Amino acid sequence: MPSYSEVCDMFGLRSKNAAFKRITALIKAGFLEKDAKGKILPRRKTRPLHMLGFIQAGFPSPAEEELQDVMSLEEYLIQDPKATFILKVEGDSMIDAGIHPGDLVIVQKGITPKPGDIVVARVDNEWTLKYFDKTGRRIVLRAANKKYPPVIPEKELIIAGVVIADVRKYK
Repeated sequence: MPSYSEVCDMFGLRSKNAAFKRITALIKAGFLEKDAKGKILPRRKTRPLHMLGFIQAGFPSPAEEELQDVMSLEEYLIQDPKATFILKVEGDSMIDAGIHPGDLVIVQKGITPKPGDIVVARVDNEWTLKYFDKTGRRIVLRAANKKYPPVIPEKELIIAGVVIADVRKYK
């Protein structure tokens, strides 16, 4: 973790007291913690969960519960936390891809999209979530719902990131 002087440099602060106040707020919010010696440490917001084994999604089979491993969903889903963000989905244009309204998509910046990837893109000043498709130099963004036509950029196309996961809460 950075020192108070380094925090001042990172945030453009003029005093270590200002850095102390910023760090104290992050501790209260649960993002940082201090060890027994007072050293600042990052704090996980999620705790590892027990992975008990595998389950058949086809025909039923006898299930045995045995601790296989312990895993954190954060570690499983996110490879580069600094380049990753989450968006809540509105609309049904990606429903046939299994992405429903209310889902959370985890998006990673810095990945060059390949045809078939789902991307978050700004097209002619509008943000959208679509399949990325490229034929030659022409880029087309396609919905996963037949109700929606392909989106072809006229003036601007900015790819903000590639979707690496979709999270749905059932209850």
